[in-house]
Amino acid sequence: MVVQSNILEIPLQAVPISFDVKLQIASRFWDQAIDPHETSALDPYFRYYTAQSDLALHDLGRYVSVQTHREITRITDMLKEGLPRDEVKRRLGPQTDEEMENDDDDGRIQGSIDLAARLLLMLRIGPIHYGFSGHKELKWERCSLRTFISSHFDHPQALDREHVKLEKIFIARNLRRIAWIKIVWTDNLADHLRMLEHDTQVAIFHHATFLEFVQTSSMYPAGLIEETLRTLALLFPQQDKDTRAWFKRAVSSTNIDFNAIRCGQLRAEDRHIDQFKFWRDRLVVLKQVFDEAEPATWSQWWYDRRKGVQRYPFLLAAAALALTLLFGLITCVEGGLQVYKAYYPS
Repeated sequence: MVVQSNILEIPLQAVPISFDVKLQIASRFWDQAIDPHETSALDPYFRYYTAQSDLALHDLGRYVSVQTHREITRITDMLKEGLPRDEVKRRLGPQTDEEMENDDDDGRIQGSIDLAARLLLMLRIGPIHYGFSGHKELKWERCSLRTFISSHFDHPQALDREHVKLEKIFIARNLRRIAWIKIVWTDNLADHLRMLEHDTQVAIFHHATFLEFVQTSSMYPAGLIEETLRTLALLFPQQDKDTRAWFKRAVSSTNIDFNAIRCGQLRAEDRHIDQFKFWRDRLVVLKQVFDEAEPATWSQWWYDRRKGVQRYPFLLAAAALALTLLFGLITCVEGGLQVYKAYYPS
């Protein structure tokens, strides 16, 4: 049995991560006591933790110097302290240039800092040498991590929002069945609501449990985490029975966080686009793509409620065409039977 004081000395690549180690890591990362009954809800996060550690330690740890959970938490403590990156590097590395054996040593220290930042914030910071995401990493080079994250997220929103309305029909389930927009679940908070593949896909950060734990963290700009949870409530309304059934099927086939469907449901005033600051532009783009998509299949026409009465003439015409074809088929069958009886009277 591992002694409690040394529990974090376990190698990063030792899997599965034990119950006690998860509790210790979560407590150190988020500076709060973790209810042991909540650790199962953290499974999606620790799948991310393990995957990131495996990628960083690939090729015998060529790109990082850390090997254990304790070394990671030591770095995250410094990051939360608000130290500039250069100071974190100085504390981790040799104290003089003469002690630095080669440039690889410097690269491994830098890689360890990036890994710790990715694990702490669920943001793709720094290069990942063995893994392809299709997106650029965030390049943090000098200031404190807190300052860097604030500068990345806290910028003016530029897109026109005057005519944007986030109606009740604008939910994740309808993105696919009406607008044919595929949902791509992401572990990178910076990719949340980003349109991909020529606007045919949208990335959604699903780690609601993680977001709940970091709501009070000072590492993010004030309001960012709460707003991200509200975007999940917008797209996955908790009280919608069909959405819950659809989401349950999605959870069973993927490793997404089941708490993403438990973020509540927004009132009409909360769905106003001006209630969103950090994700406003991405919501504007997603809503525009959703509104401009034209139904291409019968099921899309059936579920599409975006154009109100404009859809009914089409549906009536479709119904009339279907009835015409049906009556035509009946007439053909009756005619065939009459010809048959004429040639073969009983």
